[in-house]
Amino acid sequence: MAVNNPYVWGTGRRKSATARVRIKAGSGKIVINGLEFEQFFVTDDSRRQAAMPLTVTESRNNYDIWANVDGGGITGQAGAVSLGIARALCIDNVNFDRTLRDHSLLTRDSREVERKKYGRHKARRSTQFSKR
Repeated sequence: MAVNNPYVWGTGRRKSATARVRIKAGSGKIVINGLEFEQFFVTDDSRRQAAMPLTVTESRNNYDIWANVDGGGITGQAGAVSLGIARALCIDNVNFDRTLRDHSLLTRDSREVERKKYGRHKARRSTQFSKR
C-alpha cells in the first residue's frame, strides 16, 4: 500500500558536508537545521550558491524547503544544500533536468582535501630550500 507523501527528498554532498533536503509545494520558505535561510547562510556568496537551483529553474517561491546539514564548513554545506535541492527538484519536475544539467547543478563536485604527507609542511608545500 503506497502512502501519498507530499515531500520529495534529495541528498547532497560536498567536501565532508552532507545535506538531506526535503521539498514540498509551498510559498518559498527555506529552513536549514531549524534556522531561517538568511540566518544559517550569512554571506551573500553562500546564499547564492545554496539557492542556485531555485534561481535557475525560476521556482524560488514555489517550494517550501527543509534541510538538515552536517559536517564541513560553510562552503561545503552550501554546495551540499545546492545539490540536494537540485536532485529533489529534478525528481519533482522532470522538465527541470535539462536546465539543471546545463548549469552543472546535478553534478557532484568530487574534490576532497588532500592529506598531509610526512616530510612536508602541508599536502604539497615542501621545506624551504637551503643552498648552504
